[in-house]
Amino acid sequence: MTQQPHQPHDKFAKEFLEELLAPLGEVKINKEVTDATRFVDVLFLPSPQAQAENLGLLGRIALLNTTLLEPFRNQPSRTEVRNCFMKLFTVIADSQRKAKREETTISEDNLARLWILTPSASASLLADLEVKLDLEKWMTGVYFFQKCFRGAILAINELPVTEETLWFRLLGRGAVQQQAVSELVALPPENIVRRNVLEMVYRWRISVMTQTDLTEEDQELIMNLTEAYQEARAQAVQEGVEQERRQVVENLLRFRFGSVDEELSRVVNTLLQLSPDDFARFLLELSSLSREELLVRFNSHE
Repeated sequence: MTQQPHQPHDKFAKEFLEELLAPLGEVKINKEVTDATRFVDVLFLPSPQAQAENLGLLGRIALLNTTLLEPFRNQPSRTEVRNCFMKLFTVIADSQRKAKREETTISEDNLARLWILTPSASASLLADLEVKLDLEKWMTGVYFFQKCFRGAILAINELPVTEETLWFRLLGRGAVQQQAVSELVALPPENIVRRNVLEMVYRWRISVMTQTDLTEEDQELIMNLTEAYQEARAQAVQEGVEQERRQVVENLLRFRFGSVDEELSRVVNTLLQLSPDDFARFLLELSSLSREELLVRFNSHE
């Protein structure tokens, strides 16, 4: 991409994809490739036993083989598309040279693949690239180059609005990205990917807000991610309150009974689910309860 590493969308897209893919294998951000110096935005090498049930289309793509992901905030130009392929061909050439040195071979199906991520793709661009859909195996919005070129372009605004495409739609623009953010926030709180992505958005938003030269596109991205940022901030506050409450209860139990064993730990977990008023009331009563009375009271809340 021609975007510089400090630009907000570039930084967000790389950190976002790294966050999602890291549990599945090795992720390399701004990976320098040989020949003329070029950098692959995200180079992913899947682990042999990796599974990606929660990542939908992204997981399906990532686990095929070595993957180059090139996200764009705006539709790429023809030159930018060609530059992406130059990176792909360099990665493929490097892997083939390595195989030759090690006296092994790499099958065509195991060569790296390029996935260009764009918020939209005009009819004229798609015609010039001569890409095609493969609706028997893939969904709308995924356009493939000729087979030997081992590449595809994802028009994010054309992807179906399903949970399977959520992680790509978060890299879209305008209403597409806003809808995806709302879907992300609506995921169950126990969803670990939701939790990690919200934390990443929270950290990213804080770092970006220190910049003073934000463009309109940067500001649009920040606005689109506002709901996710606010949810992450609320989550962080809630976790801080819960941790503080847990520490208070555990200290009181430890002072009264000498230690917090497994049974008392369950009491703590129950107390943390109480409303603030009930929590305060229970703390006042705690000093007068025996261990047995406390456990009976705990069992009544199960």
